[in-house]
Formats: sequence, C-alpha cells, structure tokens
Amino acid sequence: MKNRSFLEDTIIYAKRIFEFKRADWVYYAQWLGLMAGLFICTGGFVLVGWFHGVSFPDYVWNVPLGTLIFIGAIAFDTIGHQTAYKEALKNGERLVHLITIFAGVTSCIILCLAYRWPVFFRVPAIALIALSIFYSIIDEWMHWNRYMKGNSDRIEMWSHFFIFLGHSIMILSWWIWFEAGYPGVSETLKFISFF
Repeated sequence: MKNRSFLEDTIIYAKRIFEFKRADWVYYAQWLGLMAGLFICTGGFVLVGWFHGVSFPDYVWNVPLGTLIFIGAIAFDTIGHQTAYKEALKNGERLVHLITIFAGVTSCIILCLAYRWPVFFRVPAIALIALSIFYSIIDEWMHWNRYMKGNSDRIEMWSHFFIFLGHSIMILSWWIWFEAGYPGVSETLKFISFF
C-alpha cells in the first residue's frame, strides 16, 4: 500500500461527514454553532468599536482570531469524533470533552460578567481558564495515547493542535484584556443600543 499524502488523508477524513446520522448532524451544528456565536459576538463587538474609532490594544483582535482558529479545527475534529473514533471516545474522552467545554464556555461567561464586577469574578475566571487548559491537556494525553495505539490518525492529531492553539490564543488574550481593565469596552458599549 502506498503512503498517502497529507492532503489525501485530509480528504478521506473530511468525507466521513457523509457517514453522519441525524443525531451527528444535530451535535455538529450545535457545537459549531456555539463557537460561531462566540466568534460573531467577540468579533462583532470589536468591529463595532473599531468602526466608531475606538482604539483597542492589538492583542484584543486575538480573541476573535483564536476563536476562528478553534472553529476551523473543531469542524474537522468533530467529524472523526462522530464517525471513526466515536466508540473510542466512550472510554472517558467524551466526558473529558464535556468537562473541558463546560470550563471553557463558563470562563467566557465569567469574563463577560467580570467587566461589571471585576473583583468578585477575578478568581472564578482564572480558576475556570486554568481548568479549561488543564482538561485540554488531559484530553491531549488521551488522544496521544490512542494515536500511539493506532486508534487515531494525523488529521485528528493536527486538529487537536489547532484546537489547543486557538483556545489558548483566544482565552489568554481575553484574560490579558480583562486584567488591563478592558480598554475600549466602555467606549464601544455606547454604540450598542441595548446598553
């Protein structure tokens, strides 16, 4: 058997989406939709400010950029998780994914609340960010363990690299923004009608 190129492996991996059943499509749409919502909210917020002349620190653009990298990676990763590796995930990885998602989503919510109540939410925010990264590392260990046993492939592993990269860029930039006092946020809120 000849060795396949990375592109060929990527196409084979992506074509597994045609194996989706209804429940897989629902899960896929919910997961990507949730992250697309985060991208639209963070990117839209920064763009509203920027269009109105608000000056954000350059690192703020990393929040939507990191989210976009994350979305591209999970768009691929989830295909394998809902098809070829669905059974393997039942050995604990699915639970780790859910814990990681919970910590990641709640850290974003807490960082939003921290704009109004920074003293109260500072510790919960850093705790949830740390837990989201910690459980991401556990998840990576589980994936590498599966890969070394031949129950994964390089496309899934590269997807996980970009998931971890995107999440780290997004959440750490957001944390720095919070710690700096959210420069540009109060100015931008003036241009959003429901605030």
